[in-house]
Amino acid sequence: MDFDISVITHALPALMQGAKLTVWITLAGLAGGTVVGLVFGLMRAYGNRLLDTLSFVYIELVRGTPIVVQVMFIYFALPMIANVRVDPLTAAIVSIIVNSGAYIAEIVRGAFLSVPKGLAEAGLALGLPGWRVLSFVVGPVALRRMTPPLGNQFIVSLKDTSLFIVIGVGELTRQGQEIMAANFRAVEIWSAVALIYLLLIGCLTFALRTLEKRMRIL
Repeated sequence: MDFDISVITHALPALMQGAKLTVWITLAGLAGGTVVGLVFGLMRAYGNRLLDTLSFVYIELVRGTPIVVQVMFIYFALPMIANVRVDPLTAAIVSIIVNSGAYIAEIVRGAFLSVPKGLAEAGLALGLPGWRVLSFVVGPVALRRMTPPLGNQFIVSLKDTSLFIVIGVGELTRQGQEIMAANFRAVEIWSAVALIYLLLIGCLTFALRTLEKRMRIL
């Protein structure tokens, strides 16, 4: 079968709409996931036994189940349990928040605990309160150390958005499937979808590497 570039040209507007939704789900999900991960990561690193146990249960529960199961639970089971309607886009974003938050929590915990205790002790010796020591003494060092693994998690979360096809979210993969079902040009459509994913991940990788280099200089 000949490769027809015009198929991609005609499909590109719809694919770009799907790409925009993919980016939006990723950004919104990672923004929430970073906050959740920071909270639970600090709970694991510095919390009391109760907080440590709660965060441990959350992290292990999420990491022990596939994100597809998580999004289907949020979309199909949660409305039956809580008697609330969850639309596909909300379910997708919440899934990214919940899933990425667990992995980011472990990244945060590892980064903060890897900072030499002498730095925190020096800050406390200067009379700084504990929250200022974490924010301005330990935090900047930990942030530099967690940047590479955070970048990897961001890339994984972006690719995970393709799994939301199971609940009908109109992201990039779903758009590709619908176009392919209409014209049966699988080679052209999935090549275009793959290229768009490569471009998105390439842009994200470039931004993360630039940030990492700047943080090494500072």
